[in-house]
Amino acid sequence: MSEREEQDGSRFSRRQLVKYAGVGATLAAAGPIVGSGAAWAHEDGKDEGKRGDSRGRVWRAGDHHVHSEYSGDWDTSANPPKFVKGGDAVYPIVTNAIMAKNFGLTWAMCTDHGGPNHAKVNLEQAYPDLLRSRRLVPEVLQFWGMEFDAPALDHHTLMIPRHDGEAQMLYDLESRFAKLDAFPRDPARDTEAKMVEFLKYAKDLRQKPLVIAHHASRSATGLGVWGQDTPREFRNGNNAAPDVYVGFEGAPGHQAAPLNGGARGSYGSHPTYGGFDQMTARVGGLWDSLLGEGRRWWITATSDSHVHWTRGGSDFWPGEYSKTYVLARQDYADIMDALRNGRIFVTTGDLITNLDVTARGQGKRAGVGETVTVSRKNRTDVEIEIRFRPLSGPNHNGDRPQVRRVDLITGQITGPAASLDADTNPTTKVVARFGPNDWHKQGKDYVIKHTLRGVETDLYARVRGTSTDEAEPLADGKESPWEDLWFYSNPVFVHVR
Repeated sequence: MSEREEQDGSRFSRRQLVKYAGVGATLAAAGPIVGSGAAWAHEDGKDEGKRGDSRGRVWRAGDHHVHSEYSGDWDTSANPPKFVKGGDAVYPIVTNAIMAKNFGLTWAMCTDHGGPNHAKVNLEQAYPDLLRSRRLVPEVLQFWGMEFDAPALDHHTLMIPRHDGEAQMLYDLESRFAKLDAFPRDPARDTEAKMVEFLKYAKDLRQKPLVIAHHASRSATGLGVWGQDTPREFRNGNNAAPDVYVGFEGAPGHQAAPLNGGARGSYGSHPTYGGFDQMTARVGGLWDSLLGEGRRWWITATSDSHVHWTRGGSDFWPGEYSKTYVLARQDYADIMDALRNGRIFVTTGDLITNLDVTARGQGKRAGVGETVTVSRKNRTDVEIEIRFRPLSGPNHNGDRPQVRRVDLITGQITGPAASLDADTNPTTKVVARFGPNDWHKQGKDYVIKHTLRGVETDLYARVRGTSTDEAEPLADGKESPWEDLWFYSNPVFVHVR
């Protein structure tokens, strides 16, 4: 520690924060870095503007999949089984918030594992700690929810809207529908029908939650050989509650696993590609199949933080490596609105800090998650503008990553697939690849423009970029994740009438 740091108790170096985290000095670290309370003014969840109002929206980084010590273990010698705190993930909720702030996040979400009677643990033990963490680290908006034990599926984010009844709302949903909460185990709670029932119930709530699939193909055994999560289940769930069940992790957590000899993302049966799930990374694959139906289905990137890799785990801290950016105000409701409506881009290794993809035609425009409508009666050229901002300094590995290529990807929207099991969109393709000679600088941003000529059918456009020279992301091995960085936008839609 430098003499200046010793004298100035309000400053904590990154090294100190890592040292403090989870070793009993969390509150010592938290106290000095709590701000003046300006962010606490928004803790009540009220919008600064009306719903849909774009004023004050900027790209804000966050993480909706973070575990605390309330992802525990169970003492099965007791009846019912007794919850053992810290048996799976180890850090206090406030530690995660401190680290999220340290690594540049302005919002995060506590998503602990469930288990027998865990709804009661969440309500009586974890939630009071969340409230204290919100007071201690007000700069990070901290959502309440869990890693939902989805019936018949792998885990999902269950994000609860910030409101006075949030704790009771999670208790209600977890105790009614989480497949592991019942004791003794109830096989009837582990069916696709139960998942659809849950989504329909959630859809009819006045305060609607969000549901996002985690590590969707981690149980897949090959390319397109699906495991727990299948195209049919995504379609049926999205059909049941399209404004609740809205997407999956494009880049799963556990990205630090190769640093300790493990598989990136902990995808042991079939690998990730450039750190991204095959459902997202494969051009013309499942994500494109869903988008080709006109579904509003979004991707995110998370840490899935349990134990930091420097302590033998497979994880980075929230925000240290993966970030989900939302175009929103620093407000609970508007951040959820962005996630619900696709105002999202994702990046790894802080390759970029801003990404705007805009479609313009016949005097109209739309950004990511939005639709621009053009008429067949006129010439239907659509201009795509890509505007990205590289990181201005070193990332959290001390590197200065460079964007080497940006790809523009389009696919046609042709309506519902003939089969619920469909997992390809043959119309999807990379229509243009751009290198440094193809973009020009405007202020802090780099800008690319490309015109789609003679658009005659509904389509979507999405963007990805990389620090590598790989034309398509390759299957991941044990390479350092810091050497293989990518960013992805969510789509902008073009409707031709």
